[in-house]
Amino acid sequence: MIKCLLVEDDVRIASFVREGLSEKGFLVDIASSGYEAVERISGVDYDVVILDIMLPGIDGYEVCKITRKRNIKSIIIILSALGDHEEKIKGLEAGADDFMIKPFHFRELLARIQAQLRRKQMEKGIFEDNRYAGIEIDLNANTVTRSGRKIDLTPRELSLLMYMMRNRERVLSRTEITEAVWDIHFSSHTNVVDVYINYLRNKIDKDFEDKLIHTIKGRGYQLKLKPHEP
Repeated sequence: MIKCLLVEDDVRIASFVREGLSEKGFLVDIASSGYEAVERISGVDYDVVILDIMLPGIDGYEVCKITRKRNIKSIIIILSALGDHEEKIKGLEAGADDFMIKPFHFRELLARIQAQLRRKQMEKGIFEDNRYAGIEIDLNANTVTRSGRKIDLTPRELSLLMYMMRNRERVLSRTEITEAVWDIHFSSHTNVVDVYINYLRNKIDKDFEDKLIHTIKGRGYQLKLKPHEP
């Protein structure tokens, strides 16, 4: 699951962006000041930080500089009403990966996030996170297919599938899944992981001979292609 920090003190914009990203399977936290942003970024391994410039406390440029000085590699996309040429240069020099101007279209923001994630994956040598064993996830179109057959998933089911796809063939404990797909404060003593694994299994595996989602007794769950044996 993609973890995102949205640093924005405008409640209306923060709510709009959070809702849109959550629908696409992102786990989104919000910080409303520069100091809160630095504290969160230093304590959580975020994949993406969406950063406003005009913030209470320290501004977005300073947040960006502190983040990079601490060698934190999160993707930083500045989203600001300050959109002249010099402001863009200042943002990129501070360590941002991209710069968008308000007002903006959500689809463009999502496309830029995906482009930066793909770039980061390519740098790590990861190319096929959203394709495996006939499953294809298209976040832009918000669709999931297996062998060309469309599969309807809820946002939480999609987040679970994405996490398992990115950790394919690894055995994932319930605690790992809980912390990645829900948040770190979620109680791991309930059976919610097992419930959602069953939801996902019924949609991903039920109509196919070759099963992908497996229970590893005493350890957790695994996404791995195990061909059907006649």
